[in-house]
Amino acid sequence: MGRSGTGTTKDAQALFQSLRSAYVATPNNLKIIDLYIVFAIVTAVIQVVYMAIVGSFPFNSFLSGVLSCVGTAVLAVSLRIQVNKDNKEFKDLPPERAFADFVLCNLVLHLVIMNFLG
Repeated sequence: MGRSGTGTTKDAQALFQSLRSAYVATPNNLKIIDLYIVFAIVTAVIQVVYMAIVGSFPFNSFLSGVLSCVGTAVLAVSLRIQVNKDNKEFKDLPPERAFADFVLCNLVLHLVIMNFLG
């Protein structure tokens, strides 16, 4: 039984080591987008924890905040997919166009979120 746990631990360490070594080769612009995605998700988690502790009196505000964070993270993931040079589907799409799409979609998202606030 203990031997199985040790093998699992070694497998997990090998997995994390291979992921870390592969991520080192990632371009800096993708790392910045990854950091933005992590920030948006952490902000959404903080809002959910705050709602669980304090309460959700203005529920529309809570939903707007969380949906804004999650929507922004989803749009950033889309931007990361389009900007990635290894992705063959978007090889003809210039990064400036992908960023313009990201900004326009974020503008529409936040206009909808503000409308939802009431």
